[in-house]
Amino acid sequence: MPTAPFTPADYEAAKSWPFQEARALMKRLEKVEKDGTKETVVFETGYGPSGLPHIGTFGEVARTTMVRRAFEALTGRASKIICFSDDMDGLRKVPPNLPNQSLLEQNLQKPLSRVPDPFGTHESFSAHNNAKLREFLDRFGFEYEFMSATEAYSSGAFDQTMIRMLEVYDEVMDIILPTLGEERQKTYSPILPISPKTGRVLYVPLLDRDATTGEVVFEDEDGTRTTMDVRGGRAKLQWKADWAGRWYALGVDYEMSGEDLTESVRLSNRIVAALGGTPPAGFQYQLFLDEEGRKISKSKGNGLTIEQWLRYAEPESLSLFNFASPKKAKKLYFDVIPKTADDYRAHVEHYQGQEGAKALDNPAWHIHGEDVPTAIPAVPFGLLLNIVDAGGIDDANVLRGFVAKYRPDADEAERAAVEPLIEHAIAYFHDFVLPKKHYREPTEQEGKALAILAETLSGMTGEEDEQALQTVVFDAGKAAEFENLRAWFVGLYEVVFGQSEGPRMGPFIKIYGPKETAALIEGALARSHTRAAAQE
Repeated sequence: MPTAPFTPADYEAAKSWPFQEARALMKRLEKVEKDGTKETVVFETGYGPSGLPHIGTFGEVARTTMVRRAFEALTGRASKIICFSDDMDGLRKVPPNLPNQSLLEQNLQKPLSRVPDPFGTHESFSAHNNAKLREFLDRFGFEYEFMSATEAYSSGAFDQTMIRMLEVYDEVMDIILPTLGEERQKTYSPILPISPKTGRVLYVPLLDRDATTGEVVFEDEDGTRTTMDVRGGRAKLQWKADWAGRWYALGVDYEMSGEDLTESVRLSNRIVAALGGTPPAGFQYQLFLDEEGRKISKSKGNGLTIEQWLRYAEPESLSLFNFASPKKAKKLYFDVIPKTADDYRAHVEHYQGQEGAKALDNPAWHIHGEDVPTAIPAVPFGLLLNIVDAGGIDDANVLRGFVAKYRPDADEAERAAVEPLIEHAIAYFHDFVLPKKHYREPTEQEGKALAILAETLSGMTGEEDEQALQTVVFDAGKAAEFENLRAWFVGLYEVVFGQSEGPRMGPFIKIYGPKETAALIEGALARSHTRAAAQE
C-alpha cells in the first residue's frame, strides 16, 4: 500500500485518462462559474429502458464514476452522478428476446412507463428494466441518484425547460431541420405531445404554440385538432432536443457517450446553447463489439449480460475491462474474461508497492479509490482454470487441496480471496472449455516425448521449483529430437489437454503435482493405445 496519504502534487501528476477528463471538466467550470460556484457538480449517465441493462450500460456508469473520483481528488468539490432513465420514450419496436411479444405489440408507441411489464413482475416494462439496472448498480456499490424521465416530466421538474423550448422553438428547428430528409422535415417537432386518447407518443408537427401559456395545438391520431399544455408530463422532448433539455434542466456538467452518437452530441450542444445553457464536458468512447466484430445491441441480445460476466469472474474485473482504453473498440465475449480477471489481480498486487502518481494511475485506484484490497487470491484465475481444464475437476474441495499444495504459505485472507475464483473456474470450464475439447492421437515422435516426460515426472518429489519443472518438459521434447519445440508443446496440449493451447507447464505441474501430471499423460497415451487396438 502507498505509505502515506496522497498529496495535491500526486493528484496533479497523475496522467491516466480519468484525471485528464477531470481536468477538462475543471476548465469548463472555470468558464461557466464566473457568477458563482455551483454547490454540487453534476455528472450524468443515460439509460434507455427499451431493453435489459447490459455491460455497455454498466460501463458508462463505471467510467463516469472513475472521472468523478478523479475530479473530487483534484478539487475536493462535492459532486453527484444522476443515472437518468429515458422511460417516457415510446416503444418503437418489440425486442425479439423478450416474452409476451403480442402484449408488447399492442402497446407500441406508448411511453415505456405505460407499457405493461412482459415479465409480469413490475407495474410497467420500464419499471422492470429500471429495477434491474438499480439492482446491479447497488450490488456493485455505485453512488448515484436514479431519476426517471416520467417522474421528472410529471412532477414539473422539466416544466420551465418545456416553456423555454417553446420560446426558442424556431431557433431549435433551424438547427435540426437541415439534418433531416424532406419528408421528415414536414412532420418534425422537438416537442412530442402524448395523445390524451390513445396514450401514444405522437410524432406530429405543431400547428400552433404559445410560450406564454405553454399550450400547443396538434392533430391527434383520429384527426381531432387538440390544444394541450406541454407541462406536467403531457408532452416530452424528442431525441437530441430531449438530451439538450435534460442538460439544461438538471445543470449537467459532465456526460460521456458512445462514438455512434457523435452527430447527436454536436446537435445537442447547439440546442442547449440555444436554450441558454452550456454543453457539458465529456468524451466519446468506442462501442463494445461481439465476438464477430458486430456492435452489441440491447434488442438483439448479442452481447454479454452483467449476470453472465459475474458467473465467471468478480465484478471488479468488469470495471477493469471498462477502464482499459475506452476510446478503442474492444471485442466483448467470454474468452476475454479469464485474462481480465488475472489482469485485475496483477494491478491490485502492483498497487501494494506503488507510490504517488504511479499508484493513482493504477486501475485498482480508479476501481476502488483508496480502499484497494490488500488480500490477493493465492493463485491466479488462469492457473486455477488450467487445473480444472486439465483434470476435468469440478470438486471445489479438491481444488482447494491443489491451492494449498501450490501455496502452503498463503494466509487466511489469500485463501478466502481465491474462494470465488474456484466457483468461477468450475462454471467457466463446464460452459466453455469442456464442450470444445477434442483429443487427437499422438504422432510417433509425440508419443516418445510424452512417455519420456511421464517417466521423468513420476520420479520427482514435487519440491522442485517451477523453472526446473518447465525445463523437464523442454528436455523431453529435445530427447525426442523435436527441431521445433513449439510443435512439441502444441502436440502436448492437443493430445493431453484436448486443445491447441494450454498452460505454462512449469507452474501447472507445480500446482497439479508431477506424479499427477504423469498420470494425466499416461492416461492420454492409454486412450491412444485403446483406440489403436480397437481399429485393428
